[in-house]
Amino acid sequence: MKAAVVPYVNGPWEIREIPTPKVGDGQVLIKVHASGLCYTDVHQTRGSAAKFPWVLGHEPVGEIVELGPGVWNRRIGDRVGVPWTQVGCGRCGACMRNEAHLCASSIGTGVDLHGGHAEYLLAYADGTVLLPEGLSYELAAPIFCAGYTVWSAIRMAEPKIGERIAVLGVGGLGHLALQYARAAGFETVAVTKSEDKIPFIHSLGIELVVSDGEELAKAGGADILLCTSNSYEATVDAIRGLRPNGRAMIMGIDHNPLALSWRLIAPQIRVIAVQMGPRAYLYEALQYAACGKVKVMVEEFPLANIGTAYDRVVNGQVRFRAVVRPDIFKNG
Repeated sequence: MKAAVVPYVNGPWEIREIPTPKVGDGQVLIKVHASGLCYTDVHQTRGSAAKFPWVLGHEPVGEIVELGPGVWNRRIGDRVGVPWTQVGCGRCGACMRNEAHLCASSIGTGVDLHGGHAEYLLAYADGTVLLPEGLSYELAAPIFCAGYTVWSAIRMAEPKIGERIAVLGVGGLGHLALQYARAAGFETVAVTKSEDKIPFIHSLGIELVVSDGEELAKAGGADILLCTSNSYEATVDAIRGLRPNGRAMIMGIDHNPLALSWRLIAPQIRVIAVQMGPRAYLYEALQYAACGKVKVMVEEFPLANIGTAYDRVVNGQVRFRAVVRPDIFKNG
């Protein structure tokens, strides 16, 4: 099969012919129809992946074409996706609480097993999630990381009726966070300095757009701040706009320290780090997309052009999610 291989740290992605994986006990083979490419792929290429050469891609969706021994809950032809965490050890406290994503021995897509930037993907059957009817592959793929993450942040913030949600950053995560917050029925505010994105924000039904924490505070503040920006400087600034008992949900990654102020104490501001929540949150995120209340804005690339897709993600040129199509293999 053809696959995009990262040969070494910071190496150029290469299209190689590698063996199609063989299914083992409890596993399935998936013909990949779409594979989301996000900034986590960049972090992994730059060295956070444990081994090279490697096939990345943790937002894959496709069709099951082969079942391994012992698989009873999946069928050939099932449309499925595979999230970052497939399965846990099944024995630790996190797994016993149905939080395999927090298991120290979990098996990760594109980390412990080769990822989805290939024609075929090996996955554990219990790590796959059935796609809702009517949701296309290319729109489903980014839900398995970006959509899953932002919806988990909203659920973990435990919003109450009448509360206001602000979203910092309108990029790959932020454009989904705005839609999920509004679809869930909450007054939603966008926090961005990108004036060119304001017409798009208004097209999502978001009326109020502010540039920073000071403007957010003057506009009445927010109870929940979904921090999707990769700038912790911008995050700290935006936190100034939180109301008492506000929650700042940190999703964006910045390699600089998150420098918090003692001024968070009096209003009892909570800062909560988010990756992905229980699998139930992924199911909910997919349902919102399937019924059309949330739409991922994607740019599609054939597998042969994955290098172009990667460069556009690195340079912040994708609006808003890059999706690689291994079922389309052509240059140009």
